[in-house]
Amino acid sequence: MSENKIRPTDQSVLDFLNSVENKTRREDGLAMLEMMEEITGEEAVLWGSSIVGFGSYHYVYESGREGDMPLAGFSPRKQSMTVYIMPGFDEYDEQLAELGKHKIGKACLYINKLADVDEEVLRRLIASSYEHMKESNR
Repeated sequence: MSENKIRPTDQSVLDFLNSVENKTRREDGLAMLEMMEEITGEEAVLWGSSIVGFGSYHYVYESGREGDMPLAGFSPRKQSMTVYIMPGFDEYDEQLAELGKHKIGKACLYINKLADVDEEVLRRLIASSYEHMKESNR
């Protein structure tokens, strides 16, 4: 069985974020770092080559595949800022309706720039997701 390629590293999160070419994405990444550290109370860790994660949980699928992932995280990707909402979006319709310009995937919230969204709503969404993951993985 293949191992999860996304694992915590000892690389500097600040060095990674400061190396982001797009100025807006770099500045938004630094703002997300501060926001998520404040919300989670966790120190940021670079997972793989591009995910800034906070905390961790262990998962095991029915197939037997298992690994670890951050409880909360983000990645300043070229196309958009990706915020990982690990439990998915089923319980967050109200926050998403108030958030502002965004797109979603299964557990990914895509934001072009932080200025496009309501920061307080984003904070509530991240905090709810983080607490949900923390509680369900005790």
